[in-house]
Amino acid sequence: QATKDVSVLQDQDTVKQLGNILKTNVRGCIAIGHPYVTQLGRIYLDMLNVYKVLSENISAAVATHGELVAKQPQLQAMRSVKQETLKLISTWVSKSRDPNMVLENFIPPLLDAVLVDYQRNVPSAREPEVLSTMATIINKLEGFITPHVPVIFDAVFECTLEMINKDFQEFPEYRTNFFLMIQAVTSHCFAAFLQIPAPQFKLVIDSIIWAFKHPMRNVADTGLNILLTMLKNVEQTDAVQSFYQTYYLLILQHIFAVVTDSSHMAGLPMHANILAHLFHIVENGSVTAPLFEATQVPAAQNHTSVAEFVAQLLKQAFPHLRDAQVQVLVQGFFSLDQDVSAFKEHLRDFLVQIKQVAGENAADLFLEQREAELKQAAEDKRKRQLAVPGIINPHDLPDEMQT
Repeated sequence: QATKDVSVLQDQDTVKQLGNILKTNVRGCIAIGHPYVTQLGRIYLDMLNVYKVLSENISAAVATHGELVAKQPQLQAMRSVKQETLKLISTWVSKSRDPNMVLENFIPPLLDAVLVDYQRNVPSAREPEVLSTMATIINKLEGFITPHVPVIFDAVFECTLEMINKDFQEFPEYRTNFFLMIQAVTSHCFAAFLQIPAPQFKLVIDSIIWAFKHPMRNVADTGLNILLTMLKNVEQTDAVQSFYQTYYLLILQHIFAVVTDSSHMAGLPMHANILAHLFHIVENGSVTAPLFEATQVPAAQNHTSVAEFVAQLLKQAFPHLRDAQVQVLVQGFFSLDQDVSAFKEHLRDFLVQIKQVAGENAADLFLEQREAELKQAAEDKRKRQLAVPGIINPHDLPDEMQT
């Protein structure tokens, strides 16, 4: 009906019925997997046309009546259809087995329907599922999708960043999905970062730093994972020395800021991993570009200069530390940079020292050990429950165990 007369998409009952049909298709796709492509191929273009029409209806209503209208039941139903459309596509892509077919037949019309709509809409009318769908596609297609990444970034990166960088509370789902998308690009399409303009890449770095400083644990952990992956991937490119020269000291400084922040103690293992990597690449001579002003410090002295830089950083932050303490601490950063476990203990000892001097409780420095124990206990409990039919609610079973 909608292909013949788009006005039917103004009717709330019709839109709700359409949403239910899409939910049924999602369940079918989960059960069938890749062969669902036969059904998806029949409805795909019509489904995306409906997505476009609903987007136009929502945009027109917001333009006429303001952003609050997006919370009305009729528009909520329209948004639900858009969300189920994206869920169906991302579910099938995650189960697909032919990257070339997905890339050639399904990605171009999807990007055409989704990206412009996301970019031009007011923040409250954007769908966070657009970001998670892009992350799913990138994770599945990996290098095949790299040529399309700059287009995706142009449409969603800066407008989403403007939504989430003003505070740490608003748009939580958008910020989570945003960084999952950045993580997917960093892991599978890093070459795409070399194709975007330098100011936009600087925004990517700033967003990663902002992420690992975030009070939401999942966002901070994602930011740290993105950073470590980026540091390792950039070593495989010709831009590595330029990257170090521009961002090494900035990253080092901000990592030390979160290491010594009591609200980020749970990230200590990843902090140690990243810092050990940063000290190691300087110590072994991988960083050949001068990290400081070339007139002041030649590249050959990066090791000594970074040691002095870190020592000065710590003295400024913790003036009660004696010079001998700082010297031992910095020496340990370099001596232990190939043994992450020992590096972490060295870092923990330092944090215990500064907490004790400040009269603070150091128990949270061992938080990740307790969390690991509790996580393992929870996993063991779930395995026992899954082994006994009827204990777990059928809707909570993993997909592969549902019939």
